[in-house]
Amino acid sequence: MLTIDGSYGEGGGQLVRMAVALSALTRRPVQVTDVRAGRRNPGLQPQHITAVGAVAALCGAEVCGLRPGSRELVFLPGTIRGGSFRFDTRTAGSLSLVVQACLPVAVAAPQPVSLRLTGGTDVRSSPPFDYLQGVWLPILRRLGLDVRVRLLKRGYYPRGGGEIEVTVRPSHRPATLGRPHPGGDGTVEGRIHASQLPSDIPRRINRGVRNTLEADGGLLSWPIAIEESACSRFASGGAGGAVVLWAQTGSVLLGASALAEKGRSSERVGADAAGALLAELRAGATMDIHAADQLPVYLLRAERESSYLVCRATGHLRTMAWLLPQFLGGRVELEPEGDLIRVRCIPGTAADEASPAPPEAQPT
Repeated sequence: MLTIDGSYGEGGGQLVRMAVALSALTRRPVQVTDVRAGRRNPGLQPQHITAVGAVAALCGAEVCGLRPGSRELVFLPGTIRGGSFRFDTRTAGSLSLVVQACLPVAVAAPQPVSLRLTGGTDVRSSPPFDYLQGVWLPILRRLGLDVRVRLLKRGYYPRGGGEIEVTVRPSHRPATLGRPHPGGDGTVEGRIHASQLPSDIPRRINRGVRNTLEADGGLLSWPIAIEESACSRFASGGAGGAVVLWAQTGSVLLGASALAEKGRSSERVGADAAGALLAELRAGATMDIHAADQLPVYLLRAERESSYLVCRATGHLRTMAWLLPQFLGGRVELEPEGDLIRVRCIPGTAADEASPAPPEAQPT
């Protein structure tokens, strides 16, 4: 059994979610200790429990320590299978993070997988639903993975209650990611929504987006298409809103987002999302910081090396570079390249995956 220090590096929920997903993929039992030890509310929280339970259902795993506040988890995986599943965080826990845990396992299933998930669709510290749909899934399709998502109802903090459907078709080994290259001019698209808020909120957020983007001379010729919706038919019982933007230039797809929050003007929300997108574009990144730490779990299972450029190596990315080779073999190397970081995902051999040698832990 592989033992993982849950306080290492970023030391949060992502480490737990990916440790059990990797355990399911490799059928290697795992024990995670000191779960979220450095966080204000250490141990497992409802959204982590939902994600671990979902991965366990996909592979028929036995799990010990799956309860609120637990600081140790033992995951004994079985065989990955397809089928239809329903999971509910019973809070506004992020559904996008549950999806990120399930997808590496679901694409390896021999039959289709259908997930019906209930919780938060647009909440803090996680990619909003529209980021999954507009950015993350198109990137996965480049790897030959057939994943589709459908929004049934929005769910905001603190009530949650949002619902989405995820459909995954069996896929072969993920394809190698061709090195993304920016082109000349590109396009910017996006989606703005607000529920149970004043009807002018989406328009004001859009104004903040456009004012920020159009102030950048390099984007003056780019078509900008942003969809607005107020009091959406997808609304849950709670109030909230968000903006998600994505830019396509050449073979590069980058995303950014911001949530509507009390005490923050709508124009500021739009400007923050646009500013984050511009920062990625100006730096010359070929993968945004949100996708950057999620890709290596797929790319280490490809046949050949893949690489991409990021603005900076986040704690999440450094933690994944440490965690993934312990299950999959290979290496995730982070190399300075000018003002950017090149992420190199170098698959190992079959023998590596069967019995990887854990790398020496380095502080992040």
